[in-house]
Amino acid sequence: ATARTQLASLTVKAEGSSDGYSRDKFPHWITQSGACNTREEVLKRDGENVQTDSSCAATSGTWYSEYDGETWSASSDVDIDHVVPLSEAWKSGANSWTTAQRQAFANDLTHSQLIAVTDNVNQSKGDQDPAEWLPSRTSYHCMYARMWVSVKYTYKLTLDSAEKSALSGILNGC
Repeated sequence: ATARTQLASLTVKAEGSSDGYSRDKFPHWITQSGACNTREEVLKRDGENVQTDSSCAATSGTWYSEYDGETWSASSDVDIDHVVPLSEAWKSGANSWTTAQRQAFANDLTHSQLIAVTDNVNQSKGDQDPAEWLPSRTSYHCMYARMWVSVKYTYKLTLDSAEKSALSGILNGC
């Protein structure tokens, strides 16, 4: 119900241009605490029995990818997905943000913006929105839609009509 209410309050407008977009405009994997950067914090948060070395790199553990149901024992097989991709954010309003705002978005450990998933699944997603891509695990679609809407709502990003329609359809089936 919360996601449906948030979705209804979001501004629908045509997706903006990619002009000027660069991942470098979203400084990511910044230091979060001690020697640990954002990626390493998500690996620790989302993994089981994660052990790290003195530089905070994961040396062992297991990671379950909610997107495809696979479990990995090498952190190199895991990507940290920006649920709302950086490029999607740029085309939905982040192009007018300051670098500090984009950095906060790209490293947000508080909201549902970052999740450890199978690397090639994340790469196949690219910068697609839910009208174009959904996790292969259909049982995760409701959670994914809730996460997407929450991030768009938290950051006051817009969505296009196809994206809103796809999200509405998913959430109405939850």
